[in-house]
This record gives sequence, structure tokens and C-alpha cells, in this order.
Amino acid sequence: MIVRLLRLLACQLLLAFACAQAQASDGIDITRAVIESSDDGYRLNAAYAFELPHGLENALQLSVPLYFTTEIELTRPRWWWTDEKAVSQRQTISIKYDVLTRQYHVRVMGSVQQSFPTLDEALFMIRRSRWLIAPKGALKPGETYNVTLRMFMDREYLQKPLQVNAFNNSDWRLTSSKKTFTYKAE
Repeated sequence: MIVRLLRLLACQLLLAFACAQAQASDGIDITRAVIESSDDGYRLNAAYAFELPHGLENALQLSVPLYFTTEIELTRPRWWWTDEKAVSQRQTISIKYDVLTRQYHVRVMGSVQQSFPTLDEALFMIRRSRWLIAPKGALKPGETYNVTLRMFMDREYLQKPLQVNAFNNSDWRLTSSKKTFTYKAE
């Protein structure tokens, strides 16, 4: 009786672990997030791990552009008042498939566009980012800041009929958990 109960408990734990792993693989994982000080300011150097769900990959093959937004916020903790918001930035990257040229186009909004022959190469660019989040002097040297970072598929850029579908379909809700860490300004 006890052996049977232990087997049942072990099976339930394995099932719960498998479900948690499957659910974790459906989102975006932030695998690296570092703030670097440079001559022109502070840069976020980040890496993300994710795969496009089948529904998003099909939409992309039908030339529906997808948009991925990264949000970062740096706050300076204060004991006497609410935290001071030092930096709050967003960067959006779009990916689109051109059926005629059979190329994937990745564009950083307001900046460069690059073309790639395969989806894996295009996603590699989206999964790696290094961009200027604040000019030099925006942070006080020696101060410690709390950093909050997240990445998500931005449904607001989609056409209105697709936005309705995106609310009802879990494939269209690709997002990461918020990653928090501290940074001491240089």
C-alpha cells in the first residue's frame, strides 16, 4: 500500500515537472543581461532564448510581420521616498518574410534593416541585442540601480483583425518573465 502511494506520488511529481518544463519552453528566457559602460553611454548587452510557436511561424510565412519589444528600467532606491526612475527605454524589432525574394527582413525600429535567407539566422539577430539605453551622465557614478528587463511579442503593432486573434490564441502571447538585477554605475 505504501509502495503504491509512493509510486503514485512520484508519477505526479514527474508529471508536474514535465508540465512546468513544457510551459517554461513556451516563453522567452533571458539568458544574459549585462549593462556596459562605454564612451557614448550605457549599453544593454542581452541574449534571449525562444522558439516561435507553430502559429507564429505560419503567420510569418504568410508575410505577417511580427514585433518583439524589449523594455528596460533602471531605478535608484531611496529609503525616504519612492524609487527614482533613472532610465526607461523600449526597443522594438520587427521580422517579416518576403514571399517574392524568399528573404527574412529584420528591422530595428527607427534604425537598420537586414535581410537573411533563413528564419534561424533572422531569429539569431532578434535573440541578441546590444543597444544604447542611456547617454553618458544619465546615471550617477558609484550609485547602485535596480534593473528590470523583459521582452515580449508586441501585439499592439499588429493589424486590428490580427489583434483580436492574438487575444484568443496562446501562440500570440510570447513573453518573458521580468528579470531583475542590480547595476553599480561606472
